[in-house]
Amino acid sequence: MNKLSEADKYYIAGFLDGDGCINAQIVKRPDCRLQFQIRVYISFYQKTKHHWFLLWLQKKCQYGAIRKRNDGMSEYTITGIDPVHNILKELEPMIRIKKTQLKLVLRIIKELPKTKDPQTFITLCESVDRFEQLNYSKKRKIRSDTVRSTLAN
Repeated sequence: MNKLSEADKYYIAGFLDGDGCINAQIVKRPDCRLQFQIRVYISFYQKTKHHWFLLWLQKKCQYGAIRKRNDGMSEYTITGIDPVHNILKELEPMIRIKKTQLKLVLRIIKELPKTKDPQTFITLCESVDRFEQLNYSKKRKIRSDTVRSTLAN
């Protein structure tokens, strides 16, 4: 991201604000000590006829994967603490609409290393629950209450 021009940063930030998503979710991970993991990611969406644009964007950002969906859309997703942190820190001054999501993901990333005990992890999962309203999520299946009840057993 350091090699991006200021114009590219503003353009990508505007695209993320308009046709992108900054998100965190709780995913089941039986191989993890607490049985769940918090995943952070950034996604960009574009009609598949403009798939070339997502390829350009991926080349600029140097992270993530692109897929063509069955609904005529293509999706470019960047997942992982370091890639998401690096991109959001570069774009932070330019983001307007999704500023709340950006700040929340950066706070979650900062707190993740401190989640060694179940209660601290559940508290962080409650922060992840906020994305349901911020991003109008309809498909969330795992929330902090799911984690709480699983860890209580």
